[in-house]
Amino acid sequence: MSPVHPTQTAITEADLHAYVDGQLAPERLADIQAYLAQHPDEAQRLNVYRAQTRSLRALFAPVLAETLPPRLVQAALPRTPWYGRRLAAGVAIAVVSAASAWFVRGHVDQTLASAPMAAEPALTGFALRAAVAHVVYSPEVRHPVEVSADQEQHLVAWLSKRLGTAVTVPSLQPIGYALLGGRLLPGDSGPVAQFMYADASGQRLTLYVTHEAPKLPNQPQTAFHFGQDGKVNVFYWVDKSFGYALSGSIAKPELTRVANEVYRQLAPA
Repeated sequence: MSPVHPTQTAITEADLHAYVDGQLAPERLADIQAYLAQHPDEAQRLNVYRAQTRSLRALFAPVLAETLPPRLVQAALPRTPWYGRRLAAGVAIAVVSAASAWFVRGHVDQTLASAPMAAEPALTGFALRAAVAHVVYSPEVRHPVEVSADQEQHLVAWLSKRLGTAVTVPSLQPIGYALLGGRLLPGDSGPVAQFMYADASGQRLTLYVTHEAPKLPNQPQTAFHFGQDGKVNVFYWVDKSFGYALSGSIAKPELTRVANEVYRQLAPA
């Protein structure tokens, strides 16, 4: 987080972290709420962090359900009994602590959360990673992309080289969404690309492109799928060896319209 303005000595960055994580002391709650009421930009920033923690929780919380692999326990048992017990305990503590850290970070006070999530299919795989990437980068003001749209030729060449195959950037200007640029992101086993668009009101959409997407089980190769993560709606599909996910906090009908246009332009490729 960015540091609090020097004149605001009463509210620290640690206070804001504790507020987001639901760990703020009760006697400080009124102070923080008053501060945020006077600083809507800070309130907006904390709302973004809440969305990020929800996405991270969805991505990493399953670690809590995992048991310590027997091979790790066995490997931690040396010849000397006291040493084995200490080493095994250390491994167990490290695993449980790592899992607990993700859980605590994602455990946001539900009374402070915004509207409840719609009952839409849960996202997994590259679609979930696309939603998380949208939540992380779409609110950025100064650095929403690594390479801007005025260097589109360079952007396409760079991402094509990194993904190891030709990448096409759909032109959505005719339907009201201008290209802002793109960036390189880590995928499950290799790099992926993210392109960002915005309409006249500043509403942003992101298109996540991966060359490592598996075929979706029991579905036609190019069938559309819809899911939701928090307030982010996602249309995703697989075409040959590419996976595409279009994400945005806009209504499903509008996202459908844009997804159809993206698919129309990419299908020949």
